[in-house]
Amino acid sequence: MAEDNLDIKKILSVIPHRYPFLLVDRLTDLVPGEKAAGIKNVTINEPFFQGHFPGEPVMPGVLIVEALAQVGAVAILSMAENEGKLALFTGINNFRFKQMVKPGDRLELAVTMAGMRRNMGKGEAEAKVDGKTVAGGELWFALVDREGG
Repeated sequence: MAEDNLDIKKILSVIPHRYPFLLVDRLTDLVPGEKAAGIKNVTINEPFFQGHFPGEPVMPGVLIVEALAQVGAVAILSMAENEGKLALFTGINNFRFKQMVKPGDRLELAVTMAGMRRNMGKGEAEAKVDGKTVAGGELWFALVDREGG
């Protein structure tokens, strides 16, 4: 069943990330186990802009990838059978960056699950700004039990 416009409370209930490392503000679409889409409002107040780069702020590519991985994690961890697990980012393949992401941009994040075997899976990820692709590629992950849970 597809869900849309899921607020930050839903995201926080599914993935363990917290400030300053939570990089998704809202989900705009979710089909558990299949796909998820969300947004990250990029503001000059982000702590990474202090050093990347002074006078020319650019969102680090690794954080764009992490934001996509978090969206993908919500898609997988929203499945009832994965409740209480962690989705660990295990790999990246054929990923390309096509345009810089700067303060004021609304980063549109989308991940479609491309396959899952046992506890390993992959997703096709794409980030856009104003409808134009800024980054994309393949993300790999592993599901593990949370310690103490």
